Amino acid sequence: MKIIWTEQAVEKLEEYADYIAFDKPTAALKWAKRIQGLVENLQEFPKLGREVPELKRPEIRELLEGKYRIIYRLESNVISVITIYHSKQILKKSDIFKKKKI
Repeated sequence: MKIIWTEQAVEKLEEYADYIAFDKPTAALKWAKRIQGLVENLQEFPKLGREVPELKRPEIRELLEGKYRIIYRLESNVISVITIYHSKQILKKSDIFKKKKI
């Protein structure tokens, strides 16, 4: 399966890594690599993550890593990493179901 990172997911990865790096630069790099490694596992195990409880949609799933939620959409041949959330944040449906530009 092909994995695609949305612009939003990349921005969130960088945002959280920058926040962690403020106190612990080495930890931020390890965290970002761990997130990327988890996502890479989806190529072989696309249903590794659970369904997002708030959405109850089987194609929208999440991986949990510590305090973070990696939310992705499972399609026939593509996995789209949609966003990353801190577990204390309220998930915004607008971040998951953005209208596609034509």
